[in-house]
Amino acid sequence: MDSWNKPPRKSPWDKRQPTPPNVDELLNNLQNRFRHRLPQGNAGLILIVVAAAVWLATGFFIVDPQEQAVVKRFGVVDRVVGPGPHYHLPSPIENIDIEKVTEVRRLEIGFRTIDPGPPARYRQVLKESLMLTGDENIINVQFTVQYRINNLEGYLYNLTEPESTVRAASESAMREVIGDTKVMDALTVGKSLIETNTATLLQEILKGYDSGISIVNVKLQDVHPPDEVKEAFKDVVSAREDQQKMINEAEGYKNNLIPKARGEGVQIVNDAQAYAEQTVLLAQGKASRFEQIYEEYRKAKDITKARIYIETMEEVLPKVNKVIADEKLGQNFMPFLPINELRRAAGTDSGVRQSTTMR
Repeated sequence: MDSWNKPPRKSPWDKRQPTPPNVDELLNNLQNRFRHRLPQGNAGLILIVVAAAVWLATGFFIVDPQEQAVVKRFGVVDRVVGPGPHYHLPSPIENIDIEKVTEVRRLEIGFRTIDPGPPARYRQVLKESLMLTGDENIINVQFTVQYRINNLEGYLYNLTEPESTVRAASESAMREVIGDTKVMDALTVGKSLIETNTATLLQEILKGYDSGISIVNVKLQDVHPPDEVKEAFKDVVSAREDQQKMINEAEGYKNNLIPKARGEGVQIVNDAQAYAEQTVLLAQGKASRFEQIYEEYRKAKDITKARIYIETMEEVLPKVNKVIADEKLGQNFMPFLPINELRRAAGTDSGVRQSTTMR
């Protein structure tokens, strides 16, 4: 009997398209199924609980070690949190902004890096790099600024565009310092002072903005005159370097010569003092010896005279050539004239020959 009530099967060769289902009927069928499976009134509560749990779970967040996060409640800063897992009330009640605070950021002013290389290639930005010195010369200054965030709240909400602000403040500070510097100092010996003064002035400017930025350093990349007068400036700089080199060499020679002369002077004075002391002591010794001899002479004049004569002969005779002959024996011999000895005494042979010829 039931088979008679079933609708007839559609033939697979039936070319008529089926009618689309009614959406309202489908929704009503789904609602009826849920009503039959769950108790009346609990379905909506469970859906609300699940949705609330998912919404509350969106408040969990993690801050990396190099980051900090600012939590805002209804658009007002509530707290700043450091690295680690944290929780905030889900949006729209609380929102977070996360930023890297330990990273050292770098700005290029007066140039831009096209290719880091090697070799590196750069592009000049003349509207940033051309500056006027204190003695009214134009130079091309290219430098970098390194900074980091020390107050995240000030960095995020006190500056509309932090990077543009730091760039403009850096250019302004450098122009002010270059305006108080002579061109030769900027090109040669004054670069380190320019970097220090610019970093100090830039930090004061950013502190006035309450920017939350700390300047790490300012480094001059390149300082040179404009291309039109570059060669002339190179000649001037080279001449100044040669001048300084010669001054340093002269100072080194002076520093070497003066201590040496002082040492020689001290040595001469010491030698003179030693000679004076030696002469005085020698004179005192001779005087004492003379006094002692005189005392002996007063006691025995003949003996003292003989002793002095003998001592004198002992000193003189070894230094001269001498012939000793007995007076009696000398009468039987012909006197001998030592020609060779006389020649040596005279020092030349010519005088002896002349005297012989004359004879």
